[in-house]
Amino acid sequence: MKKALLAATVVASTFTLAIVAAPAASAHGWDFGWGGHHGNSSIPFTEATVTAGADGAYTLKWNAKGTKRVEIKANGKVVAKGGAQGEAVVGGLPAADRQWFDFEPERGEGLRLADRLIKLEGTANFRDAGGYRTTTGQWVKMGEIYRSDALNKLTANDLAKLQRLRVKTVFDLRMESERTTDADKVPAGATYVVADVFAGSGSFQAMPKTPDEAVKAMVDAEKAMVSGEGGKKAYTQVFEGIERDRNRSVLFHCTAGKDRTGWANASLLTALGVPSETVMADYLASNDYRKAANDAILSHLPAAQAAVYKPMLDVRPEYLNAGYAEVNSKFGSFDNYLKSGLGIDGRELKQLKKDLLVG
Repeated sequence: MKKALLAATVVASTFTLAIVAAPAASAHGWDFGWGGHHGNSSIPFTEATVTAGADGAYTLKWNAKGTKRVEIKANGKVVAKGGAQGEAVVGGLPAADRQWFDFEPERGEGLRLADRLIKLEGTANFRDAGGYRTTTGQWVKMGEIYRSDALNKLTANDLAKLQRLRVKTVFDLRMESERTTDADKVPAGATYVVADVFAGSGSFQAMPKTPDEAVKAMVDAEKAMVSGEGGKKAYTQVFEGIERDRNRSVLFHCTAGKDRTGWANASLLTALGVPSETVMADYLASNDYRKAANDAILSHLPAAQAAVYKPMLDVRPEYLNAGYAEVNSKFGSFDNYLKSGLGIDGRELKQLKKDLLVG
């Protein structure tokens, strides 16, 4: 791998400030020719979200076609209700590590959802991988898989919270130099696993000199995550670890939680059948969660230097799309990427879906 490529990727992931912004990402997609959407799930909800506000209230939205009535419970008590489609703001709930809501339709299977962000003192981009609807109408469970930026700034309170959230396995996607400089803090009892996406790539120091070079470096890095030997090995570890761990939750992270972590989550959601536009929106949400941190970094740089750094701090559709283009170029299809690139066969994929999907 080229030195400039790696330099751009790691520099882009190196800056982390403990500031959180609410996600509002737009979606851009790609087409794998999966044949459209199918509605064979027992869950009537086509939309259901929980968004925590800065004031401690929660905004709940839902759409359950074919259902006349929906009730939503928190802590066993009804906190909102309405028709097939609705929105409610709920406040005054007791403090909790994570506030869960049970969306219960008049008929059909319900959903248990929470705000995607996990608020910690030492991270900006720690969030749940679940809570998304698949093309078959099933939903990815929440509270099973988490993604994050670096863990080296976790406080004692953070670690205790993650222990209560059952984080059992932590996959560190970072390079050796990152792990040495900013060693992970993991909750008591959790298994720590090194899954270095750029292992074996050698040292690097070169930096892009123009914004266009920076964009190219990020695109090239995304491709390397897919087809590089370190990437294939690391993501194999993550997929197999998720599939094997019956005591999950599982957490994977890098430094900014956006590039190496972004591909880990995008490929997992794609494997589970989440639509491309939803996968892209989840990927782009790092721009919103990290906006304050990134703006602070850029504000301290000369304009010309900031112009070069910005593409490396961003996530952009062209970056993720480059990963999927590499999948098609090197493996022919996403299914073959899972099978030939990551060694995830049909049986393992079926088990993964059984474990992580409801409906």
